[in-house]
Amino acid sequence: MEHVKPPTGPRPGPTPPPSPHPATGTSAVARAALVIALGALGIWVLHPFLPALVWAVILAIALWPLRERLVRIKRPGKHNILWPALLTLAVALVILVPLIVVAIQAAREAHDAVAFWRQIEEQGWPVPDFVVRLPFGAAQVSAWWQENLSHPQGSSEVLKRVDQSINHSSLVGFGRTFGSQIVHRAMLFGFTLLTLFFLFRDGPGLAAQGLSAARRLFGPRGERVARQMAASVHGTVDGLVLVGLGEGFLLGVVYFFAGVPHPVLLGAFTALAAMIPFGAPVAFGLAALLAAAQGGVTAAIVVAVAGLVVTFVADHFVRPVLIGGATRLPFLWVLLGILGGVESFGLLGLFLGPAVMAALVLLWREYTAGDDQPVA
Repeated sequence: MEHVKPPTGPRPGPTPPPSPHPATGTSAVARAALVIALGALGIWVLHPFLPALVWAVILAIALWPLRERLVRIKRPGKHNILWPALLTLAVALVILVPLIVVAIQAAREAHDAVAFWRQIEEQGWPVPDFVVRLPFGAAQVSAWWQENLSHPQGSSEVLKRVDQSINHSSLVGFGRTFGSQIVHRAMLFGFTLLTLFFLFRDGPGLAAQGLSAARRLFGPRGERVARQMAASVHGTVDGLVLVGLGEGFLLGVVYFFAGVPHPVLLGAFTALAAMIPFGAPVAFGLAALLAAAQGGVTAAIVVAVAGLVVTFVADHFVRPVLIGGATRLPFLWVLLGILGGVESFGLLGLFLGPAVMAALVLLWREYTAGDDQPVA
C-alpha cells in the first residue's frame, strides 16, 4: 500500500464569519422611516376623529369594572354583543337625557325671556325690589332706572340701542356656525359610541396587545406605565365626574328649597362647572346673586354657605382620596395636570393631564430607585 505524505505548508485557519450584508443598516433605517411615515399618515387621516377615539378610550377605562361585573353575572356568548350594546346604550342615555332636559328647559326660558322683552318694550321695566335694598348707591341706581327703564319710551330707547349694537349679519353667521358645530359634534358623538361598543366587545384582546407593545417598546417599566395611566384615568373620572355630579345634585336641592329660580337648570350647570377646578364657586355664586335679585338675602346667604361647605369637603377630602390614590400623586400635581391639560387639550385634558403626570412621576421614581425596579 502506497504511503501518502501529509500536505506541506501552512495549515488553514478557522473560517471567518460571513461579513454582514452591506445594506443591513440601510434597510433598518428604511424600515424605521417607513413605519414613521405610515404612522404619521394614519394620524393625519384619523385626526378629525381622534377626540372621539380618545373619549371612547376614557369611557371604556372608566366603565371597565362595571363591564367585568356584568361578564361575571352572564358570560358573553359567541358574538359578544349583549353587554357591549347595553353599556353603550346606557352611556348614550346618560349623556343625551340630561342634554335634552336642559335644552327643553332652556327653550322654555328663552320663550319667557322673549315675552319679558316684549313686555318691557310695551310697559317699561319697574324698579326691582332688590335695588331699593342695596347697601349703597340705591338712590342713584333707582333714579337711573326710573329715567331709562321704568317707562316704555325710555326702555324702548335703551333696547333700540342694544338692537343697533347687534349686527344682523353677525347673528346669521353665528347661527350658521352654531348649526354646523352641532352637526359636527353629533357626528363625533356617534363615532364615539360606535368605538366604545367595539372597545367593550374586544377590550381584553386590545388590552393584551397594548401591554405587549408597551413591554416590547419600553421594557418592563412600559407595562407598569401603561397600567398606571389607565388607573389614573379611572381615578380622575371618579374624582371629577362623579364628585361633580354629586355636588350639582346636592346644591340643586339647596337651590330648590332656597327658592332660587330654575333650580334644575342651575343644578345641571353647577354639576358641569364642578367638574372643572374652581368652577363650582362661579355656579353657586350666580345662584346666590339670582336669589338676592329676587329679594331673598337670607336665601342667598344659605346658598353661598352651602356651596362653600360642599365644595370644601369635595375638593379637600373626597377628590384627593379618589384621584390621588389612583394616580399615586400628591394632589398638587394632580391639580397642575388637570389645569395644564385643560389649557392644552380642552375638556379631554381633564383626564389626559393627570394620566401624563402620573406616567412621568412613575418614570422618575423608577429612574431614581434603580433600573427596572418597580416602585410601590
